[in-house]
Amino acid sequence: MSSKDAAAEMLAKTELFGALSEADLATVVGEMREANFSSGQVIFARGDEGRDIYLVVKGRVRLSVLTAEGRELSFAHAEAGQIFGEIAVLDGGERTADATTVTKMTALTLSKAALQRLIESNIGLREGVIRFLCNRLREADQQLEGIALYPIEIRLARFFLASARQKEGPDVEGKVPLSLPISQSELALLIGASRPKVNAALALLESSGAIERGEGGIFTCDIDQLEDMTV
Repeated sequence: MSSKDAAAEMLAKTELFGALSEADLATVVGEMREANFSSGQVIFARGDEGRDIYLVVKGRVRLSVLTAEGRELSFAHAEAGQIFGEIAVLDGGERTADATTVTKMTALTLSKAALQRLIESNIGLREGVIRFLCNRLREADQQLEGIALYPIEIRLARFFLASARQKEGPDVEGKVPLSLPISQSELALLIGASRPKVNAALALLESSGAIERGEGGIFTCDIDQLEDMTV
């Protein structure tokens, strides 16, 4: 499979571009440019002008904000096949968050001008924008609800369950292998907790059989056990 075909396949699985025809996907890919980033690199900062949206091809990026006290709050990670940086590009405003790579990352970028041309010429893309932004709002509401209402172990179980459900599917025993190459400190930022409390919550999930920890950030998630914990 060529790199362009692989990019089109990734785009077809996103909410923003998923309704487009193969020909339209090829047009979008033709407008995109490859960009490579080192680990820990700031791609853009809150308040910057939104010039491009990004499709992650390889690696992981943290989306976060700083509080008035200087505390970093991480609200999402974007990994392979996911899009980030869309809000400022779509509404013409400033970046609403910092984007910092967690690992080395390769992305495909689409300029604001190119995206606007595509939206104006394709009704399927206009509908995709609405679905995409509505889903972003829904995810933000769920994350705020989780932090406000649930103890850490439940928030962590919800995180593992959501991540596992994005994969191809469970094996015959209802378990899903999940690669999560991030530190406990990074995980703590994602669920709004301290590292020691996340460590304790991980131990609790492991003792209950909801997860199994392996080497190199590999977790085995038991879907049924995680669902029971989050009910």
